[in-house]
Amino acid sequence: MEGVEPAPLEAVKPRSDLPVRVASAVVMLGIAGFALWQGGLVLKGFIALVGFGVFAEYVALAAKIARDPARMVTAVITGGLYIGWAAFALIVMPPVLLIAVLGLVICTDTGAYFAGRAIGGPKIAPSISPSKTWAGLAGGMAAAALWSTLFILFAAYILSGMSPNGPSLAEAVRTTRIGMAALAGAGLAVAAQAGDFYESWLKRRAGVKDSGRLIPGHGGLFDRVDGLLPVAIIAGTAWAASGAAGLGAGGA
Repeated sequence: MEGVEPAPLEAVKPRSDLPVRVASAVVMLGIAGFALWQGGLVLKGFIALVGFGVFAEYVALAAKIARDPARMVTAVITGGLYIGWAAFALIVMPPVLLIAVLGLVICTDTGAYFAGRAIGGPKIAPSISPSKTWAGLAGGMAAAALWSTLFILFAAYILSGMSPNGPSLAEAVRTTRIGMAALAGAGLAVAAQAGDFYESWLKRRAGVKDSGRLIPGHGGLFDRVDGLLPVAIIAGTAWAASGAAGLGAGGA
């Protein structure tokens, strides 16, 4: 009608992708948990398949960054060594160490997220990853240190059950280097955050938000395991080195 202005349309709010993210996370955890429970060739094949997918996404990012064939070849070789080393370490490490590594990375991400949201503060490298803060890094380190300490204590408690007196928490505390476990966890949390920054740097240079679109609400495989790769390399190499040292001492 003339002289009557139409009522203003309400702004349409974008729908939250939280339900999609949660559903995707449940599916991912279910698949990974099944592979871990099956163990053996199923677990090894799963890790190898994920590693191949991560490498494919890495190559796609490198193709957007490299300006000439020589740099592309260098990037592919570098990515192959980085991702292949991490995947191989995860494949050969014992299941208990694999669980420890996965738990540490999850705790790092969780602690960093909640500490960063609750405290905020200065950014670490806003030009690379605007959401990462020093408070978040500290929260991730604290959560990883706590996880490492509790995991080592639990393992020592289980081992103490093999003694004639049965399991003993006091014995587990006595035989565990709690300080070293906490420091190792905090240090590996820094490595996990470095892996996150490395992938963010690659995406910035490639001009993309996610490494892929395989996982609804989460991006690509590389987005999900960026922090796991350096931790797997460090933990797997340290485990292999300790085993080699033990063999060397036994044969001396």
